[in-house]
Amino acid sequence: MYKIPFFNYPALYQSRREKYDSILKAALESGYYIMGPELTAFEGGLAEYTTARHAIGVADGTMALICGALASGIQPGDEVLVPAHTFIASASAIHHCGAKPVVVDCGVDHLICPNSARQHITNKTKAIMPVQLNGRTANMDAIRKLSSEYDLIIIEDSCQALGSKFKGKQAGTFGSAGALSFYPSKTLGCFGDGGAVLTNDDEVAEKIRTLRDHGRGSDGEISMYGYNARLDNIHAAILLFKLSFYDEEIEKRRSLARIYNDRLSGIEGLHLPPAPDALSDHFDIFQNYEIESVNRDALRHYLHEKGIGTILQWGGKTLNQYKSLSLSGEATYADGMTDRFMMLPMNTTLLDEDVNRICDEIITFYKNQNC
Repeated sequence: MYKIPFFNYPALYQSRREKYDSILKAALESGYYIMGPELTAFEGGLAEYTTARHAIGVADGTMALICGALASGIQPGDEVLVPAHTFIASASAIHHCGAKPVVVDCGVDHLICPNSARQHITNKTKAIMPVQLNGRTANMDAIRKLSSEYDLIIIEDSCQALGSKFKGKQAGTFGSAGALSFYPSKTLGCFGDGGAVLTNDDEVAEKIRTLRDHGRGSDGEISMYGYNARLDNIHAAILLFKLSFYDEEIEKRRSLARIYNDRLSGIEGLHLPPAPDALSDHFDIFQNYEIESVNRDALRHYLHEKGIGTILQWGGKTLNQYKSLSLSGEATYADGMTDRFMMLPMNTTLLDEDVNRICDEIITFYKNQNC
């Protein structure tokens, strides 16, 4: 029996080892390691791909969120709405701006619930942070409506959604700023930490560029306290290459998702994400394949025994369940979902037969459950 790990990191390198080696060698030999031509070229390519006016490379996704929020005007005392089902970095970025993260619920699609967000708006609410999760973009019509009604800044956490679209518009381009992550397991990943901020606002872009480089502006003068948050040239060089075949990677993920959907739809006790072509408003890239199972723990144990890796995203907790952080807000659906949600393997090192084998085992598990 061969094993199917949840994610095969060494295979990422081996898949194009000779090309990666040549890129690394050229970047190292150039002597430009920080703020060099590789970064400039990648930022240009990323802006073109996303249709954003500016794409600004930063050290990681968390710094992308912090720089994007600060440059958008988030200040101490502000409240920012954030969905419960997200990584702690979403709330941490708000906190490190001196603002208060307010947790709102998610819906059956695991994305921010606009109705819950509306219920948590106060006179201190300054912004809303939709998290474009698992490669799917939220209903941004509803989010924009809230933004317009209550004069809220939109700051997107699109760290799992590069290339995802809602009504043809790219994730990360709906508001003041959108954050991307290039962590190795992301759909566009480097061999370490990396991130970027998207924005169509020239003033916001200039502030982000200043913040990422110790508060140093394009004129070389220090105008504010900033961070050491630059994206290294070596990472940028790798990312520029991977961007050249990124659409192929997305289509591979969507193809694998079709297999999951075709094989597992209709199984009682399983809730699947929407199929790739199910809803015309959404173009999903399937960063993850997150399901809900009423027999989650038993299913995970069974798959583990069969050599198939699964994980619980972020350790199986939602933001409101980190009791030591004392986050305000409520998330009824998200609370219940934590007993059911899990992720199946989803990455471009998988073969169709791998996904079919995973489906075979899940079908067998549920048949035995119903005996």
